Amino acid sequence: MTNPAKPILWIPGPTEVRPEILAECARPMIGHRSKAMTTLMERLDPHLKFAFGLKDGSDASVAVHTCAGTGLMESALLGVGLRVLCIVNGAFSKRFHEIAVALGKDVVKLAAPMGSQVPFADIEKALREQGPFDALTIVSNETSTGVRTPLAELAAVTKKFPQTMVLVDFVSYIAGAPIDFDAHGFDFGFAGIQKALALPPGLTVAAASKRYLEAAKARKGRGFYLDPVKVFEGHAERATMATPAISLYYALAKQLEDISAGVVLPENQRGKTGRAAWQARFDEHTRMQQVTEAWAASNDLEMLPAPALRSTTISCIQAGDLDVPALITALKAQGHELGNGYGDLKDKTFRIGHMGDHTEAGLQALLQLADDVIAAQRAAKARV
Repeated sequence: MTNPAKPILWIPGPTEVRPEILAECARPMIGHRSKAMTTLMERLDPHLKFAFGLKDGSDASVAVHTCAGTGLMESALLGVGLRVLCIVNGAFSKRFHEIAVALGKDVVKLAAPMGSQVPFADIEKALREQGPFDALTIVSNETSTGVRTPLAELAAVTKKFPQTMVLVDFVSYIAGAPIDFDAHGFDFGFAGIQKALALPPGLTVAAASKRYLEAAKARKGRGFYLDPVKVFEGHAERATMATPAISLYYALAKQLEDISAGVVLPENQRGKTGRAAWQARFDEHTRMQQVTEAWAASNDLEMLPAPALRSTTISCIQAGDLDVPALITALKAQGHELGNGYGDLKDKTFRIGHMGDHTEAGLQALLQLADDVIAAQRAAKARV
């Protein structure tokens, strides 16, 4: 095969972006206070409601802000009270905790080793015995480890403590699995667009409950650019507080509309629209995760997370006897780029980001090439 000039990104984000989406980023500029910008922003909301799984008639609000997901971590915390329970089981939930500390919150940290999840019984115990808490922070899908938080099980615990706002990072989860924001009783959720939404980085999408926004309005010291009230009110009024990344708004609008129209679904799934199209996208990500898991087993490799915690968008695989840098280099030479392990897991694991607009056929092609690279690596070791 002819190697592409740029390898296809199977890293855990930023992920591969379709040419049609990149073309949207090249549209001519418009005034950010113009009618054209208002029209562009109005294209977003119906589809963001599908992405967050808002119920029909929901009183929750959606918004878009020009910043990294890390910015909305801080924004979420600026709208809540002093006492915060932080659930930490990876690099990005650790960041959420660090921001809470930096903001001067009274923080209780519940931690689990990378690759695992804090048991829900421990979360409930902390909420009951160390509370009351104003907020709880958690990452729904740890990009660093491929660990997914079962949202229904989380909600079963947090609903017992209605005084606690639930703040959730959905960065590698949104558009890859159902969120059901209202049904689970979440209060603030956010995600960068560069992972399962398959867009260039630079925007963050968010949802907030009515009670969160009402409580936030009563709080002082919310800052300016990351003030959650300004973020949501500015979006609702089609008047962002500063000049937004207009090119990315075009890309986001196109991608959301295409997902809702079923444009990026497998051919046998085309024709589905609205919520059905989003569910079909979620199902495709689940199938890709299952294929990757079976592939790992066929090569005598083990997944890092336990079965119940495995992400549908990112597979984190233990290296076993493999030389991870050599594996990544060999596959990159053949046009596919994987991710190494994160932090302490570097060279001990590798990650496949089977999310966004990646296809099942594309994944099969990658895994077949990986079979050959692994076989060659093991054969070379056997000869030594």
